[in-house]
Amino acid sequence: MNRGNSCHEQLIFVKIVSAPMFIGHGLLAFTLVVLVGRYFGFPSKRLLWLGVLAGVFATLPDIDMIYAPVGLLGGVSGMSAAAESFWETGNIVHRAMTHSVVISGFAALAFGCWTAALNRESFTHKDWPTRGPILACVAALLLSGGLVGITTLVTGALAGFIMAVFIAGGILLATVAARHGIGAREMLGVALVGLMSHPFGDMFTGSPPDLLYPFDVVVVSERVVLHSDPTLHLIGAFLFELGIIWLAVLVYAQFRGMPLRDYVSPRAVIGLSYAGAVFVLPVPTLATSAPFVFSVLAVGFIGVSNIERDLIYRLKMSLRTAGWISLSKSTDLPRSRPVTIAEVPTALLTGLSAVTLAVLGYTVAYLIV
Repeated sequence: MNRGNSCHEQLIFVKIVSAPMFIGHGLLAFTLVVLVGRYFGFPSKRLLWLGVLAGVFATLPDIDMIYAPVGLLGGVSGMSAAAESFWETGNIVHRAMTHSVVISGFAALAFGCWTAALNRESFTHKDWPTRGPILACVAALLLSGGLVGITTLVTGALAGFIMAVFIAGGILLATVAARHGIGAREMLGVALVGLMSHPFGDMFTGSPPDLLYPFDVVVVSERVVLHSDPTLHLIGAFLFELGIIWLAVLVYAQFRGMPLRDYVSPRAVIGLSYAGAVFVLPVPTLATSAPFVFSVLAVGFIGVSNIERDLIYRLKMSLRTAGWISLSKSTDLPRSRPVTIAEVPTALLTGLSAVTLAVLGYTVAYLIV
């Protein structure tokens, strides 16, 4: 199993890019499937759902963290101790068997066979509508059971349990997808893209995954260092995740015919003012990342700064009617229309633009100072 990093380092990493990384895994798989699908001429609506399915599969390997909450059962005092215990326990099995490209290949094949077992129309020969699903089901069960059995023999019962949960999650996704018309070949393809793309996104942060598990072969022994300066490495990893998000946004916008400039407000430029944080915050590294990460992500709220205030107005009026607060007419918020669905893309893209400009502005200021 992957135990290379200390608990403290893993905890710091999660403070750095856990949310963007988790999202980035899914968006990278989504982007790859949509781009390849468009090249081969898949129908637009179906291609979109295949991309979403690949994105969900790309997050599945991190289901190995299901064991982490066990670390909280022994009793901990304080948030810091709880977080440390959580990650120390999770690291026992994290980035091991579920992050292996060998396991991913066989697991994707199992999910494809399971999908075929649920889709009788996949078998066109006169004898196959009856025999085909049965054979496909048997193949899926043998592959799934084999993966759990091998993992248990190689690493132990805990690893076998994690593998069983991983397989169960994939079978559940395949079942839902099959009920909505996804074929066996499509399932095999999107599962392969999702599962196999995941571990390569983890190369820049923490300890590298066990790519060839269960074989005792180390492909990458240390994480990829983007820069010798730890601050620039942190910023580089952050920008890498932002780049994946932007790539997915661009692909989706082109897919739907959405001109991005119509959904980014000029107020996103305010994000550049975050460059001043270089004089206020401690220099961000793996050991002092939290202030930088949380503050730069907070810049994204620029995207929702002008959302209509109907809900706030209703709340204040309700409180005044109940006698809990007293407002003069001069302090009442003007009543306006509720937030509409059309405003959500503008809020999201403006916020994303503001965060991107904030990181770039900070980087320039850091290099100058």
